Amino acid sequence: MPILGFRVLPSPPRIDAKILDCFRGLASSNLADAMGRFNFMDPGIQPRTNHPLCGIAVTVNARPADNLMVHKALQVAEPSDVVVVNTCGNTTSAVFGGLMCTTAAAKKLGGIVVDGAIRDVDDLVRLEFPAYSRSLSAGSCDKDGPGEINVPIACGGVVVCPGDVVVGDRDGVVVVPRAHAEDVLSAVVELMERESKRVAEIKAGVLFKAEIDDALRRKGVIE
Repeated sequence: MPILGFRVLPSPPRIDAKILDCFRGLASSNLADAMGRFNFMDPGIQPRTNHPLCGIAVTVNARPADNLMVHKALQVAEPSDVVVVNTCGNTTSAVFGGLMCTTAAAKKLGGIVVDGAIRDVDDLVRLEFPAYSRSLSAGSCDKDGPGEINVPIACGGVVVCPGDVVVGDRDGVVVVPRAHAEDVLSAVVELMERESKRVAEIKAGVLFKAEIDDALRRKGVIE
């Protein structure tokens, strides 16, 4: 039996590939708005290679300064999956670097998000691998464990469960709960349609929305 705190659990059933494809190219900001302005990681999680990511989460709960389970997650993950790592607050011991990235790129993984440190950014850029992290550090770590794969984790202040959809771009990273993926898609399509309509109004000369002044009048700021 697996020991609590030292487990490799199976991935949950995957969402339909057609649904996942619909998330590709969507802006993280629009997705966050479509989820009530929730489920976006804090701005400490930064893009390191300027490549967007979109994929299904394989989660890792790693002991501080240890990446044994990150290595195993690269093996467990399927092509296009995104490995999402919680390092329990460690920002000085990189859990992912150039050699691991060479493996991840060869396996055609979708990217990595680390609430902690990564390193060898030049290699990651050369490999054109989507990588996001809280910090960069030359320091490395142990490979002893413990740790867990495919359990709910916290990353960037957001709960990430295995099988969730993870989308990242230059604005940041958002997490779409797998059970609500289709609902979020419908909401973001409606939001984008409203934005397109507003852009058309601006181009037609309506630069400011009337409801702004309406709101200020209700508050007694203007007459």
